[in-house]
Amino acid sequence: MTSDLDLIVVGGGPAGMLTGLLFARAGCQVQVLEKHADFFRDFRGDTVHPSTMEILDQLGMLGRFLKRAHNRVNSAELRIAGRDWTIGDLSHLNTPAPFIAMMPQWDFLDFLREEAKAFPGFHLRMEAPVTGFIEESGRIAGVRVGDDCELRAKLTVAADGRASLVRTMLPLEDLGAPIDVFWFRVGKASAEAGGLRGNVAPGRILVMIDRGDYWQCAFVIPKGAAETYEKRGIEAIREEVRQAAPAELDLAELDEISDLHLLTVKLDRLTLWHRPGLLAIGDAAHAMSPIGGIGINLAIQDAVAAANALAGPLARGENIDPLLHEVQDRRMFPTRMIQGAQKLAQERVIGRVLQSSAPITQAPLIVRLLDRFPLLRRIPGRLIGLGVRRERVRSPAAAKP
Repeated sequence: MTSDLDLIVVGGGPAGMLTGLLFARAGCQVQVLEKHADFFRDFRGDTVHPSTMEILDQLGMLGRFLKRAHNRVNSAELRIAGRDWTIGDLSHLNTPAPFIAMMPQWDFLDFLREEAKAFPGFHLRMEAPVTGFIEESGRIAGVRVGDDCELRAKLTVAADGRASLVRTMLPLEDLGAPIDVFWFRVGKASAEAGGLRGNVAPGRILVMIDRGDYWQCAFVIPKGAAETYEKRGIEAIREEVRQAAPAELDLAELDEISDLHLLTVKLDRLTLWHRPGLLAIGDAAHAMSPIGGIGINLAIQDAVAAANALAGPLARGENIDPLLHEVQDRRMFPTRMIQGAQKLAQERVIGRVLQSSAPITQAPLIVRLLDRFPLLRRIPGRLIGLGVRRERVRSPAAAKP
């Protein structure tokens, strides 16, 4: 099977769906390929940050997005040495939505799909696993889907995450990650909003995200320790979690090993994001640590940068191979900055907590300063909410919804 598509997007996650939407909006013929039959997968990134909602606002979609069920988080808290400390404040950001919207990723993806349907050039195909790339005359000319289907396009964008095939074709730099994460959920005792909370105890870290009627929890463990934990059994794991959890957290629902979902944390990036006919963005280009929950939002920024640089020329039928480097040139700096901060936090803070069993008698100095001087909380709030070098939609709107 062949086609004369302008763009193939591999991966129907947030970056892939927004890429397809933006290029179709510019007048391109776009095919998004998603290997799964639906978007429903639990324990994926569910945080939509202010930087992403700025993009939706620029596209005229924010009002419709906020009509969907979500929770709002405008601060981040840590419980250390038996006391709650506020470490981040997003409420003062000068942006249309100065908060983090907690929404299941499948709802966010469904929203993007519904919005993209307004553009005639947008096409989404589910259950379409990409098994390889088509190379002709030194450039990528399309993809193989399943065992017997080929699709060709002027450009292929790989937005299919850290397991992307593109990572076997382009040079990769591994920055290392000393942690993994067990995700699980437990019910809430009350409907009172709980926001985003971190709990630090000797040798243990538990993060709790308020999802309305339940807590989505992340229990941080040393890299590669999951099998050891699982062999000890769920009762031992529950006791480990309890030592870091607040007293009001009811862990009775955590009663089976199958309740735990392991996230193997990676922190790496391609040193080259492109070759003729091919561009990588999002986790395919740079796998992020879950620290700060910024992976989705960084990938969204990549999608906007790619459309800004390439959508117009591609729609006009121009050769876009000489322009592909502009996306990496634009997005590598924020990638390095954010990954550098994550690496520092992993090694200097989280790693040290996990390796120590000494009692924690007081919070670190920076946490105490943020508590004493509330205005300082706006700094981490801005970094979490808006990131580094946030993008603005500049790609054309040739196709009117």
